[in-house]
Amino acid sequence: MEPAYGAGSLADVMPSVLGALGVPGELNALGLPAAKRYAVLMLDGLGARLLQRNAADAPYLASLLPVARTITAGVPSTTAVSLTSLGTGLPPGAHGVVGYSSVVPETGRLLNALSWDPAVDPRRWQPYPTVFDRAVAAGVAVRNVSKARFDNSGLTAAAFRGSAHRGADTVQERLDATRFAIREGDSALVYVYDSQIDFTGHGYGCESPQWRDELRAADRFTEQVRAAMPRDAVLLVTADHGMLDVAPEQRVDIDAEPALSAGLTLVAGESRFRHLYCVPGAEADVLAAYQARLGASALVLTRDEAVARGWFGPVEERVAPRIGDVVVATVGPVGLVASRRFPTEAGLIGVHGSLSADEMAIPLLVDPA
Repeated sequence: MEPAYGAGSLADVMPSVLGALGVPGELNALGLPAAKRYAVLMLDGLGARLLQRNAADAPYLASLLPVARTITAGVPSTTAVSLTSLGTGLPPGAHGVVGYSSVVPETGRLLNALSWDPAVDPRRWQPYPTVFDRAVAAGVAVRNVSKARFDNSGLTAAAFRGSAHRGADTVQERLDATRFAIREGDSALVYVYDSQIDFTGHGYGCESPQWRDELRAADRFTEQVRAAMPRDAVLLVTADHGMLDVAPEQRVDIDAEPALSAGLTLVAGESRFRHLYCVPGAEADVLAAYQARLGASALVLTRDEAVARGWFGPVEERVAPRIGDVVVATVGPVGLVASRRFPTEAGLIGVHGSLSADEMAIPLLVDPA
């Protein structure tokens, strides 16, 4: 599934919200209803196909499906990339967050975009004004409701600067913060983030009873958010990616097969979408080794080939070296783990990052009243 940058992707959501709020110069490409107050709820990991298959466990969210549309995540379909696209309105090739982890070309070290590295200035890594910056400049009251520990994170600075952060670690705190923030000013935009569906899917799998329990909890929370809002405000619910389960026998371990480590300096990304950085001159050998080992289980491309396919959108010169010399996007329920380098990740059941519809298709649910 290809990303629909500019026509129906996650990067189009916030600019469309600003357009619906009446901010001058903002394009409402998604045709959202006009209103003075918007709450955007991000349910991390709730792919469109997962919601459709489990609609009976989410009656409120399912009630919005008849008039919903499906949009796409960017590539790779992972949280750090998606949240930065949401917050900037840009594809990865412009904002520069190209994976869960990627190389810092100036130092040769890995940057984990979720935990960040204090040595990397997020405002230089992602230099564009955010959608929230633009909203504030237009007089919109903007709030970011998420866990308190995210307040000073590098990813927040890269993706959400301009928004006033309200730390909210419990359901009740998130509801209270949303109830207050949505009523501020003459026009308001509230972004609310909930990570539990994704967290549960990683640990138990998205086909598990635990995942369905979490979906039911998210459905109740979403309905409570709607009830906490004024009737003339609009609630928009979306996700950053979907998910699928990968069985242990379907995981290929880079660290257990010497042929897959030969010629590499760094391994980044995640099991469904790998950035491979190569010893100078070894790119062709690495490409051939991975194509031979994975066959039809993966798309193994050079950086130039991946860029030419439009996976990252137009790629700026400063961003291109952050992308792997070789890029591996797995196909089918297969994971490319690195058990020594990333032992925790190697044990995850539910995963995402690649281009399947299970991972790329995300819901755009709107409740205008």
